[in-house]
Amino acid sequence: MKLTGPSANRYFAKPDPNRMGLLIFGADAMRVALKRQEVIAALIGPEGEGEMRLSRLAASELRKDPAALGDAIKAQGFFPGQRVAFLEDATDALAPAVKAAVADWRVGDAAMVVTAGSLTARSALRKLFEDHPNAYAIGIYDDPPTREEIADTLKKAGLLQIDHEAMTDISALARDLDPGDFRQMIEKIALYKHGDSTPLSPADVVACAPSTVEAEVDDVLNIVAEGRTGELGPMMRRLEGQGVLPVTLAIQSLRHFRALHAAASAPGGASEGIARMRPPIFGPRRDRMLKQAQGWGMIRLEEALKLLVETDLSLRSTSRAPAMAVIERALIRLAMMARR
Repeated sequence: MKLTGPSANRYFAKPDPNRMGLLIFGADAMRVALKRQEVIAALIGPEGEGEMRLSRLAASELRKDPAALGDAIKAQGFFPGQRVAFLEDATDALAPAVKAAVADWRVGDAAMVVTAGSLTARSALRKLFEDHPNAYAIGIYDDPPTREEIADTLKKAGLLQIDHEAMTDISALARDLDPGDFRQMIEKIALYKHGDSTPLSPADVVACAPSTVEAEVDDVLNIVAEGRTGELGPMMRRLEGQGVLPVTLAIQSLRHFRALHAAASAPGGASEGIARMRPPIFGPRRDRMLKQAQGWGMIRLEEALKLLVETDLSLRSTSRAPAMAVIERALIRLAMMARR
């Protein structure tokens, strides 16, 4: 039988131990692996692998010995409890061997968990599980996690008290991060909040989220966008001492001001524009960029972008002008524009 959507997610969390088997397939190996780990842990418990109630088979082993899967589901261990025979990276070429094991399965044998990559609707392996009355086939696709899945991940990590804005930030990150990276981030947040009874805040999310921009460069861009000209010189000297290239500053400046322009020109206002950005902008940085976009306005941001594009072209030309001086001059002009 085929399972999809919420029914599939519920089954992963609480599988039926009396089912003969489960096929999990999908193009994203990480997503498939995470779901496989979840369902096997739910079937055999945290001590199952240590008690040798999990038999692992690689596809190459089954190719060499077509009876290996059948032997694994019949094998008896020293410890009582549910057993699982796990076949990894199966393909349609192994469908006959899997079919023989399915035909030989009886109540009391180990449950089969089979993982595979992308399988078409005509796949022999997929049809075997979809057509079987006592087995399931579940496709894992690159869809972002649902709110229910995010809430379940947070609950498992022990994060129960979450500020509304922090939940919005976590949902945005869930859409843009790989599943493995997202799970690691949640585990990091759980450790960060260990022993802290206050609700999870946007600042906590920012502290644990993967960083995408160097903090020092980000500081310079905020100084420029907020018109704090007096702070620009010392910060530029610090960046120069750290070896940040002028072209890097130009690229990051263009990216920042394009984001501000996209926010300022959104039909529903700057708040709507910020919310639509990918990768997402969250926490205090979102509030800061929103204020910058509203302060500059669309027309002045277009002038700023024109200046930055000209500066970028100048840096990439054969001009002999000192590159750091060129970008610093442009940033000073932008900071002066912000004060008008």
